Amino acid sequence: MLIRLGYDIQFEIPAAVAMVGMLHVHPSRVPDLREPDEVSISPEVKVESYIDSYGNRCARWLAPAGPLRLSSSTLIEDPGTPDAGDPDAQEHPVNELPPEMLRYLLNSRYCEVDRLSNIAVELFGHLKPGWSRVQAICGWVNWKVAFGYQHARSSKTALDVFAERTGVCRDFQHLAVTFCRALNIPARYATGYLGDIGVPKEPTPMDFSAWFEVYLQNRWWTFDARHTQPRIGRVLMATGRDASDVAITTSFGIANLTGFSVVTEEVAE
Repeated sequence: MLIRLGYDIQFEIPAAVAMVGMLHVHPSRVPDLREPDEVSISPEVKVESYIDSYGNRCARWLAPAGPLRLSSSTLIEDPGTPDAGDPDAQEHPVNELPPEMLRYLLNSRYCEVDRLSNIAVELFGHLKPGWSRVQAICGWVNWKVAFGYQHARSSKTALDVFAERTGVCRDFQHLAVTFCRALNIPARYATGYLGDIGVPKEPTPMDFSAWFEVYLQNRWWTFDARHTQPRIGRVLMATGRDASDVAITTSFGIANLTGFSVVTEEVAE
């Protein structure tokens, strides 16, 4: 299938400010692109592209004072199949993990592994290790946490989500990631496009989405504590330890958001 991807993000900039954008599809999906995937910035500025330490494609620029608009539209080919799965996928003993996976077992900005370790063991430590245990974590978070945009706040951590039992998609993933890490399962946060393809349309405006990935059986697998059923048309943009590593835009100073829209929808071939 073909999926149209795009966004239109607008800011009011009080004074010139350096910005970083993580607005491209992930390098692993570049072979699937059927149109260029570039950010258009108005007014025109010099843009530098680079790959960060997590393998994500980033762009940075100096935004002048005044209105700023970031936009893009591209087309990607997708197999149209649900998220891959393997109920027999096994966990790795920590001493056998590749060294680069160890950072995905540790505390990070939004994932307090040390403070939720005992709770994770009490809830899930008795379950069979591997795929089914990660599924149980997703099911518990999905059942116990109530979704609502009114519950969003930028400072909310996994511990807050556990205590308050409310949140948005990124909060669901942070709690699930933290539980996995507390059980020595490498887990990382992921963000990207997830349209209402193959499911009833949501009544709310389209947005970028969050999910997470776990390392089992020598590879990363997609899991989603917010949408527990396998989904079609998931397009990865970036991965990191948590949401702080994969912000869509980061400004090193004041940049006031004035407009935001996202498009991700299947189109006729």
